[in-house]
Amino acid sequence: MTDSDVTTSMFERIGGSATIDRLVDRFYDRMDTLPEATIIRAMHADDLGLIRDVLKRYLTEWTGGPKLYTPEKGHPRLRQRHIGFAIGDAERDAWLLCMRGAMEETVTDAAARQDLDRAISGLADWMRNRT
Repeated sequence: MTDSDVTTSMFERIGGSATIDRLVDRFYDRMDTLPEATIIRAMHADDLGLIRDVLKRYLTEWTGGPKLYTPEKGHPRLRQRHIGFAIGDAERDAWLLCMRGAMEETVTDAAARQDLDRAISGLADWMRNRT
């Protein structure tokens, strides 16, 4: 990691709003089409439009971009918001499969992608609520 990586937000490093939009769209496209993602696709509404928008706003803020999530939704409280869903290793792994594929397609800076993957992986692991 360079000094500029420390002072530059992940949001800026990956390309800002345009990259977040593409990342989330590719993530949900993968969830909709990959057989390995059936387990997590079943946790979502038929229409993914609303949740796409929510994830875009969340990831924008989480990566250091404009505060688009908390003014409307408040503190993320991710585990609390997801407690009604059984999230174990299989669900985490399916989610990460979709997200990693989406990152490969949309985040062109390899170092930023690696750092984002590390952070996203920790977040996904923390979301498990079943053994």
